[in-house]
Amino acid sequence: MNDFDPADALGWDKAAAQDRIEENRKRLGDLHELLWAENKRAVLIVLQGMDTSGKDGLIRKVMTAFNPQACEVWSFKVPTPEEAAHDFLWRIHRAAPRRGEVTIFNRSHYEDVLVVRVHALVPRPVWEKRYAEINAFEKHLHDHGTTVLKFYLDLSREEQRRRLLERLEQPHKHWKFSEGDLAERRRWKDYRAAYHDALARCSTDWAPWYVIPSDRKWYRDFAVAQIVCDALERMKPEPPKVKLDLKRLRAELSKD
Repeated sequence: MNDFDPADALGWDKAAAQDRIEENRKRLGDLHELLWAENKRAVLIVLQGMDTSGKDGLIRKVMTAFNPQACEVWSFKVPTPEEAAHDFLWRIHRAAPRRGEVTIFNRSHYEDVLVVRVHALVPRPVWEKRYAEINAFEKHLHDHGTTVLKFYLDLSREEQRRRLLERLEQPHKHWKFSEGDLAERRRWKDYRAAYHDALARCSTDWAPWYVIPSDRKWYRDFAVAQIVCDALERMKPEPPKVKLDLKRLRAELSKD
């Protein structure tokens, strides 16, 4: 992970990137409509990152391009008693997208090799096995028609500090601040190590990880929108072929 610069924009400037975001939002909407009409395949978008990396903002600024009738957002927090009574992937599989849909995970099954690991909520032999179980689960989704796209929003420690201070200094953002954020920040190195292993061990041909420089919010939004748009383009969704007697239908409508 040290090979990536969270402030990098890879040669893009803000104005050009924002223009491209708007173009891609329109294209995402059109491609999603075709995917929904086709009703054969699905897309799962996984968002992970440290506190303040911008998962909520990304969803608001990019993912609202999708038709809400066929798009769901799931946020996985502490398991409920019912969820805790099952294996760790049970609640995740229940939220997987149906055919024709796009589903967005705001945090995901990876919390079980991140938070669980950093806080030692289960013994190491338990969470160690989960990398292989996650890979098998994502392969199962892929083999049954779900395109899995995973984004790690890479934020620098300095930028996180700035964003947390901003929440303290602006009253309308106080609700976003939790003292728990500071406790988690003190575990920065532990989380970085956990993310490094998760990305290294669970980036596969069928479910790759994308590391997105996220110090610049506009670049984060641009990069994710472009990758999702490109993935949908490669899928080439097509609506079902329908045979219509156009001459008769036009005639009937003209008499109406």
